[in-house]
Amino acid sequence: MIFDSLKNSALYYGVHPRFQRAFELIATTDWSSMTPGMHELDGRDIFVNVMTPDLKKPEDAKLEIHDEYIDIQVLISGPEETFGWTERKDLKLPLGDFSKEKDIQFFDDKAQTFYTMRPGQFTILFPEDGHAPMIGEGKVLKIIMKVRK
Repeated sequence: MIFDSLKNSALYYGVHPRFQRAFELIATTDWSSMTPGMHELDGRDIFVNVMTPDLKKPEDAKLEIHDEYIDIQVLISGPEETFGWTERKDLKLPLGDFSKEKDIQFFDDKAQTFYTMRPGQFTILFPEDGHAPMIGEGKVLKIIMKVRK
């Protein structure tokens, strides 16, 4: 898991071959004008889910994992968004099987730690990271950039 400000995104270009392109798209796109939903940006190697969710209570946010994609989650606007985090190897309470089609599995474990993101910040969540996003109060505009690992 990585958590930082978008102004420092160039520091992470070398972490993955697609990160530079992903962060360039984040910086040059007017996300507030995009229709919510999935948008392919570089085929299925980089795509984005533009969302305007109502945030939820911590007890309603379930930890999730992915196998094929790395998430770069960015809060575009709204008050703030909190994330729960637990290392994948420590997740023991699955809520159903892994969905290969959706590249996701949920867990009922409690998060080990929490961190809060504000507009202009991002978090990178790797397949090793169990994460529970969208915790807080109110409505936000956020993007989840999906980068094939």
